Amino acid sequence: MRRAKSTKRSRRRTHVDSTDRLHTTQRLPHLTAYVNAVFERERQRFDYIVIRPILLVAYYALRLIVIPLKFLLHRRAWGFEQKCIDGVLAFGIKHFAAHDALELFVRHVQIEPLLYRYLLSGTAQRRAGHTTERLKGIDGDYSVDSVREVVAHGLTICHDDLSYEMMNRFDKDEFLQNIAFYRSSTPEDVAQFGSKILQQNRRHSLQVLGATNVIIFVVATITLFGDYRTVIRALNSFSSDSLLLWCLKHIYIDDPMAQTDLDFYLPADGNRGHYSNSPFRADPNEYLYNHIAFDEFAYELLRNHRAPGGEVSDVTQLHHQHRFVSTGRSGS
Repeated sequence: MRRAKSTKRSRRRTHVDSTDRLHTTQRLPHLTAYVNAVFERERQRFDYIVIRPILLVAYYALRLIVIPLKFLLHRRAWGFEQKCIDGVLAFGIKHFAAHDALELFVRHVQIEPLLYRYLLSGTAQRRAGHTTERLKGIDGDYSVDSVREVVAHGLTICHDDLSYEMMNRFDKDEFLQNIAFYRSSTPEDVAQFGSKILQQNRRHSLQVLGATNVIIFVVATITLFGDYRTVIRALNSFSSDSLLLWCLKHIYIDDPMAQTDLDFYLPADGNRGHYSNSPFRADPNEYLYNHIAFDEFAYELLRNHRAPGGEVSDVTQLHHQHRFVSTGRSGS
């Protein structure tokens, strides 16, 4: 009898442990190992479980009040908005952002212009050299070495402007004519940029906010301090994601496994149209998964797996090495 009860308890514990693992381990095969690891660690954080729902409700309530007021009273910039946005964000990431979250944020700021440089490299819009202008323009220098630089160079709005610059410079016909070039080349290495801001974060931050809450904080800050035109411009600065996805589908057109992964970055409506919408529908979680995580995937795919027609590598090896095994890398 005792043995039967002991066996029942053992089975119950095994079932509970198995259920816990199902709830806590949610590694998605179309995300990179690095992004999966960051998201998995975040789901265990107190701020993700307790603070995130509160911030989401507060953000949705904020824009219901603020957006109509901005439409009526603050249509155009008065001159102080950009400094306010970058000042608040710089203070937040220095003193409250978790190291994982800031590393993901800095990598995104640096990877996105490298992807656009790559897409322009086979067209007449490519530029022979890069500018020394900090944190501005596709061809700029994206070393992020201190919070003062974030404010001094207007990182937030300049980052949103990258999408519009890319759409203006890209030429579809030239891209397709030179598709073989793209299949045999890769984006530049993100390691060329400095990231000393991560050291500042380690010294000063309370490590309170994970990646999702940092994104909510960024979006809420732009909504609160930006003028109406800036808020809407930032909200709709994702057309270049559609362009990047279109380019990758063409580069990897003969690679079924890459095509399958890319399909998971299409939204439910199939055309990424959720980015061209009213400010009342925008969801900060979409920016994290469909923008930041997508850029990470695109960068890793292009850097580590040549498309058929280029120098072919084993896509199965890519999946095992880069999707399911944590890289454990650090940007510091």
